[in-house]
Formats: sequence, structure tokens, C-alpha cells
Amino acid sequence: MTAKATIHIDGGSRGNPGPASYAVVLAQPGQPNVEESQAIGTATNNVAEYTGLIRGLELALDSGVKQLDVFSDSELLVKQMNGEYRVKNVELQELYRQACELRKRIGTVKLTHVRREANTRADFLCNEALDGRPRNREAPSGDEKKPRPSAAKPTAAKPAATVADDRVRDDAIECLMAAAQSWADHGPKVPPPAMVWEQLWSILEEGGVLKKK
Repeated sequence: MTAKATIHIDGGSRGNPGPASYAVVLAQPGQPNVEESQAIGTATNNVAEYTGLIRGLELALDSGVKQLDVFSDSELLVKQMNGEYRVKNVELQELYRQACELRKRIGTVKLTHVRREANTRADFLCNEALDGRPRNREAPSGDEKKPRPSAAKPTAAKPAATVADDRVRDDAIECLMAAAQSWADHGPKVPPPAMVWEQLWSILEEGGVLKKK
């Protein structure tokens, strides 16, 4: 049993929605890294990111991890899991519920947002899976390279639902109006404009208006 571990996760979609994949890199003290990446069919970026989180939590749970640090370059996912953003997208709500249940079973789980350059291995594996080269829960060195059976995929592999234009518009307006009211009440730095932009970006991304690069 490993008391403490870290995972780097990533998820991506070429088309948003389009062909999608996730990747997980699990690091445990004194052991080779465990890597897993798989294509999940047609999905959005955010569905792929949550799939990576769920699989990472499952791998950590299977390994007996009790304390886990999760690193992701998806600010939306991290802020939703940390309670800073609401999960308004219906498709993500079930994935969020699954992730929260797994998080409780592990014990202490801390999620941190990192820039993409700090998540290069997971990003590479994610693209490899999209290119037809998945990695089935294998450690990357020596005799450990033999693939191990991977657990069943979470329900994130379902085809992505299209978010209606009026829903995207209403969510974007609500975001901007809430920010404007807060700025009127507390000044232009509460909340920080950068945070408002990230929330607005996530709304437009979920609606297919913008795409993650």
C-alpha cells in the first residue's frame, strides 16, 4: 500500500466535440511511474479531462493511495472540483459526481492547476492515444513494460451532447452580469478580471464556441 502519490492528467478532443482521449501518469515513491492513455470516442475537451481525472483516481485507489496530489492543465476541472465554479453542464454533472465519490474513498486529494508545459508527459500520451498508440496501464522502464489489464472506462466515453446556443448565451450573460455587479459593489479587482475571463472561456468552450489549443 502506498500512502502518498501524485498524478498528472490530461484530456483532449480534436474538434470539440470530436475524437477524444485521456492520459494519466501516476507517480508513487520508490516505484516506476504507471501510465495509461486511451481514446474514448467522440467527446468534448472537458469530458475527456474528467475521464482522465476519474481514471487517475481509480488507479490511485487500486494502488492503495491515501494521500494524492492531482495536477491538471484544465482550470475549469480544477476549479469545479475545488468548489470555485459550479458544474452547470449536464453532461459533466455525472462525471463530477463520479470523481467526487472516488475522491472521498481515497482520503486526502488535492487538485492543482498547472500550465501545459508542466504537464508535458500526460499531454504527449494523450496525443499518442489519439494517434492510435494507447498505453494500457504500464510502467515505462525495464521488465515493468508489460501492459497490465486496465479497469473499465468511466461513462465519460459517451458521445458528447451539443450545448444549445441559448444555453451558452444565458450562461455567458449570467457570468458577466455577476461580475459586473461584484465590481460595482467591491471594486474592479473582486473578482479578478482574469478569473472572470477563465469562467467565461469555459462556458464558451463547453458550448463549442471556442476550442482548447
